[in-house]
Amino acid sequence: MATKASAVLFFFLTISFFIPLTHAKKQTEALSQLYKAKLRKNSPVDTGRFGPIQDRNGPKVLPQEGMKERDRIDVLPGQPNAGFDQYGPGCSSLAYGALQELGPFRVHSDGKTLYENPFAWNHAANVLFLESPAGVGFSYSNTTSDVAFGGDRRTASDNYVFLLNWLERFPEYKNAEFYIGGESYAGHYVPQLAHTILHFNKLANKTLVNLKGIIIGNAVINDLTDNIGMVDYFGSHALISDLAQLRIREHCNFSDDDAAAESAECSSGLTEANRVFDDIDVYNIYGPVCFSPNLTAKPIKASVLNFDPCSDNYVHAYLNSPEIQTNNHSGDTDGRVPVTSTKYSLNKMKLPVKTAWYPWFLNGEVGGYTQVYKGDLTFVTVRGAGHQVPSYSPPRALSLISHFLAGTTLPNSTSIKHY
Repeated sequence: MATKASAVLFFFLTISFFIPLTHAKKQTEALSQLYKAKLRKNSPVDTGRFGPIQDRNGPKVLPQEGMKERDRIDVLPGQPNAGFDQYGPGCSSLAYGALQELGPFRVHSDGKTLYENPFAWNHAANVLFLESPAGVGFSYSNTTSDVAFGGDRRTASDNYVFLLNWLERFPEYKNAEFYIGGESYAGHYVPQLAHTILHFNKLANKTLVNLKGIIIGNAVINDLTDNIGMVDYFGSHALISDLAQLRIREHCNFSDDDAAAESAECSSGLTEANRVFDDIDVYNIYGPVCFSPNLTAKPIKASVLNFDPCSDNYVHAYLNSPEIQTNNHSGDTDGRVPVTSTKYSLNKMKLPVKTAWYPWFLNGEVGGYTQVYKGDLTFVTVRGAGHQVPSYSPPRALSLISHFLAGTTLPNSTSIKHY
């Protein structure tokens, strides 16, 4: 499939306070804390209807003369001597997206060397990874309030300002077709940035950003359907008992945090459900877990087709190496933001079906299933993939993005190109 002259901006923004050895549990706890915070009275979390932040003078585009040459990658972006941070309000696009999922390289078990990813998405488009919100990964701010008081509106505004300035610095991409993608909490960030782009395009009566589409993997969309979908996924995959599922379904009110806390039956069901996070990787319920988190003296032979559950540790060590700092969309086995949650959210939209549910193929095998709704909203599952789809199923992920960028439907025949 021919590569289109397009640019793709990716966010990998699971809400998390990332700790390498227990990342699945900690990410899940943090996401749950966010849900609860939104339900509290006088919550600092902005729960209003989304709308672009209006600035009297409009988004600020700074002079970019000479900045393009200065942007040549001699060192990684960020403050000099600053450590790489995976504990921020979101997960790093560089650490997850670029180095564990769809970027051109992966990190060896020694935490020092790289190997090539033949299924990298830059085979299909020019890919830009953005560290967002401020404080994530290598991003930083000299203003404390930028990190302490964030939120979806602020993030969309900051990302839009970044994008305008980036296009000013690299004007050769101004007319390129532009797509926004991401996973997990990018279910908020991606459509909100798209909304902001379209808003200011309309306001200016011209195309400031040539946005053509968005793609989101295992999207966090709606608190209620996300939680109910997760519980039903646990039940349908025999991760919790029928009794626990029934107790949660009948006695937990995910729209009222206080009501949920007062119910003994709800608490009992949730206690059992929470135990799921202790023994398996909830982001891929059938995937392996990391038993040997230590780095190796010499790199172990690796393949992108065999996901290494300890890769978090390798990437963390690599990005915190002094040498590096000075010289340089729904997987169907994801239990945390599962396919059931996405389907429940789509059903609430009540969109007419344009193309009915069918299996799509890659290399003679079913790659997953898909359905297209009116308005060309396409829902796709990727068979056997966890939360980070390109990590667990690189060939199928590359096939998916290639068809998306080409504007073609996923093939329902076994006679298709190999990736």
